Amino acid sequence: MNVFLCETQILTRMEADMKLDYPRKVGMLIAVLITLSLNSFAQDLIARQAPIDKTFKKIDSLVLQKLIISESISSSLVSDLYPHWNNSHNKTFSSPIDIPEKYSIDLSDFSMPTASKHITSSFGPRKGRMHYGIDIKVYTGDTIVAAFGGKVRIVNSERRGYGNYIVIRHNNGLETLYAHLSKQLVNENQEVKAGEAIGLGGNTGRSTGSHLHFETRFLGVAINPAKIFDFRQQYLVADRYVFTKSKISTQKDSHSTRINIKENAYTAKAETNTNNNIVKSNSNNNSEDFNQYHMVKRGDNLTRIAKTKATSISQLCKLNGITAKTILQPGQILRYS
Repeated sequence: MNVFLCETQILTRMEADMKLDYPRKVGMLIAVLITLSLNSFAQDLIARQAPIDKTFKKIDSLVLQKLIISESISSSLVSDLYPHWNNSHNKTFSSPIDIPEKYSIDLSDFSMPTASKHITSSFGPRKGRMHYGIDIKVYTGDTIVAAFGGKVRIVNSERRGYGNYIVIRHNNGLETLYAHLSKQLVNENQEVKAGEAIGLGGNTGRSTGSHLHFETRFLGVAINPAKIFDFRQQYLVADRYVFTKSKISTQKDSHSTRINIKENAYTAKAETNTNNNIVKSNSNNNSEDFNQYHMVKRGDNLTRIAKTKATSISQLCKLNGITAKTILQPGQILRYS
């Protein structure tokens, strides 16, 4: 009798265990099926993305190839302009340079060298000597960046002159100088991009307060930076600067003999009127020698600009490659003559 009861209890327990295991096994089976289906779905997604990835890789490689070609062309053009490279001659060159009668300088890939809008000293004669750049108020430690992409030519220091300074030769043919730095962050012969940090603002050299002395040059010829950069608007005066040689004279100052040239191009003079419109004019007012531009401000449209500038909408569209339906953006530069 006792044996029979034990066998009955064992069978009852086995049946209970089987009832417990069944849903557990079913759950495990469902989990396995879900995992397999997810893996299959994931593989399908990967398979679908593969051609897209290949396409993007092709596009990326094409863009990269174009960039490489563009940079190599720019470098070769600069090499043609400047027959030699040195890390010592700052304002003058060891051999004569042939200055072209006219040269168009692309300014599109740019960065303002500093975010400061405060000009403390302009380009031109100052206290009996020529001031070949502009002074911009910065504080010691403020970041100074490269105005354009190029190669660092000089990293040097002058105790009584520029203090700690940097000269960069750019891919567009310009050279820029950054002086009175507290620290230089780049080395000679280093490649830099537009907007890359190159130094920190300071008060070194012949300086009466922390500021950035900034120069722009073409083949050693000083160009007023205000003809290229509008520091108050933190933008370019135009997307292209046309350098035209008309008169060359040599001027001596305490630093060296420099070539001074009078430009007779559309960027020869920049004026800002009460409406913050950028106007390029020329001393002889000959419209064949220069172009005129307008910087779009908030609320501007083609009708208003055409009326203000005594031109037509069709002419504005023709000169700028736009249509009458084009939406203008503040800061956009439009040619109107």
